[in-house]
Amino acid sequence: MKKFIITTDTTSDLSKEYTEQNNIGLLVMSFQMDGKEYVGDENLDIKDFYDKMRSGSMPTTAQVNPEQARIQFEKYLKEGYDILHISFSSALSGSYNSTRIAAMELAETYADDKIIVVDSLSVSSGEGLLVYKAVELKKQGKSIEEIANWIEENKLNVCQYFTVDDLNHLYRGGRVSKTTAILGTVIGVKPIIHVNNEGKLIPISKTRGRKQSLGKLLDNMEKLMGSYKEENDVIFVSHGDAEKEAKSVADKIRERFKIDSIVINNIGPIIGTHSGPGTVAVFFMGENR
Repeated sequence: MKKFIITTDTTSDLSKEYTEQNNIGLLVMSFQMDGKEYVGDENLDIKDFYDKMRSGSMPTTAQVNPEQARIQFEKYLKEGYDILHISFSSALSGSYNSTRIAAMELAETYADDKIIVVDSLSVSSGEGLLVYKAVELKKQGKSIEEIANWIEENKLNVCQYFTVDDLNHLYRGGRVSKTTAILGTVIGVKPIIHVNNEGKLIPISKTRGRKQSLGKLLDNMEKLMGSYKEENDVIFVSHGDAEKEAKSVADKIRERFKIDSIVINNIGPIIGTHSGPGTVAVFFMGENR
């Protein structure tokens, strides 16, 4: 079986240690903040990023373009790898289409090599959870086709639930109305948002206060996990500079669901631009989204 590499986008919010240990290739998205362009988060500490947002900075992001994807994919092909790319949701970014275009262009030159691009229909550690599953399947000796097929068959079982601390960032991204953002901020409404089957971020309920919103994340887990407890060998919890609350949620998951393996990740700048500081999210396998 020919060797292959698993690649993904920086929107998967996987730690640098994890991607390096598992030889995961990353397509890096850039963002601009205070007139300066950053490629990934190498030159800006994640806490500084969120502190700048709290102070009023309004970052903007850029998707992966076809040329960027083509250059990186070709590098792996020249090294003798086939490629399985797990992409950021096509409903939220053009990055998936860029990688698909790059793969088709390269297929003309590298006819004997494989580039499989999978639309994760997921964000942040939902995308990251699919990468984790792919890595585990690879360790078991599964082929690139078997892993791609598994992802296609199971990606709509990746449940992704967020609560945000500041509605104004969602308003900027067009996720809630201006009236909702203003009123919600005044009366302390904290929305619960999930990623639907189309890969879109959708507000599904509202809670009053932070404690109630964090508890709602766990209630949704219990409702949706159902018969999929066996598939949850790991749970991902991510946060936008809210580590204390993320750890508290992780502790409650261990207590409530008896699942010990929990990975806590930062929500990086690309997703964080739209979700804002204080976001806490859970990612797990469920009967449906």
